[in-house]
Amino acid sequence: MTESRINEKVAVVGTGVIGASWTAYFLAQGFTVAASDPAEGAEGRLRAWVDGFWPALETLGLAEGASRDNLSFSSDVAVAVKDAVFIQENGPERIDIKRAILAGIEAAAPADTVIATSSSGLLISDAQEGAKHPERIVLGHPFNPPHLIPLVEVLGGKQTSEESVQKALDFYTRIGKRPIRINKEVKGHVANRLQVALWREAFSLVENGVVSVADIDTAISQGPGLRWALLGPFLNLHASGGDGGITHVLEHIGPAQREWARDLGEYPETDDYIGPMAAGVDAELEGYDFAETLKARDQLLIELIAAKKQAPQLP
Repeated sequence: MTESRINEKVAVVGTGVIGASWTAYFLAQGFTVAASDPAEGAEGRLRAWVDGFWPALETLGLAEGASRDNLSFSSDVAVAVKDAVFIQENGPERIDIKRAILAGIEAAAPADTVIATSSSGLLISDAQEGAKHPERIVLGHPFNPPHLIPLVEVLGGKQTSEESVQKALDFYTRIGKRPIRINKEVKGHVANRLQVALWREAFSLVENGVVSVADIDTAISQGPGLRWALLGPFLNLHASGGDGGITHVLEHIGPAQREWARDLGEYPETDDYIGPMAAGVDAELEGYDFAETLKARDQLLIELIAAKKQAPQLP
């Protein structure tokens, strides 16, 4: 059982799917959460999403004092961020809107409170331009859904202070996340770039008739994806090298991998690929209720996360 955090207020600005997932997670961690979103009907949607996420969070374990009753909502961002110890912003992926939201937050938030944005692609240096306190704006990019997936990517922009980056890393670690420190701004950050690298080749293999959409999914979910869920690509490579570890395996298969890499496909330059990929997904899901499939996925994900917590020997 963790210490009570009921007297600590976390603000969530923007309550779409990502913001709602963050809200549920912060509530489950025992915080008082103040949420804000100007969209019509936003509060009702947020509370419905939180209710839907709550059973999974109960399974994973609630912190002392955790309750959905600790959620307040206001369409006025100034009300939400006042006196907040941490702010998670989840606005649209448009730089003009992002800057406007951040300006509204800064006008009312404590000057030393870290503002983390969930942006999946915008550069922090661009987002913090014109800010009154750019030194406290950081990237806090979760992996969807944030209430389940531990990963958070943390990155500072050109004007972000090292203190703010460290505060964000410490905060996410404290609440049970697994943050990684990104040292240099790149488009798409890290995890999404790794995904795109895989999708690029998957699209190419399907387009070239090498394999079906369904078999691509099987190749990952029943092959390397099982190992990747436990250890990352580098440690799995290290395990493949026997006593010689990663050095041996790369010396042994490096020439072949370079040849394969030169043969990899490119990401499609037009939208012509979308139809065949969608048709392949429809064929793969024939006979399945996808909503039930996602429920089953989430349940297995919860069990896997819980199991990994009981295996401290895994990095």
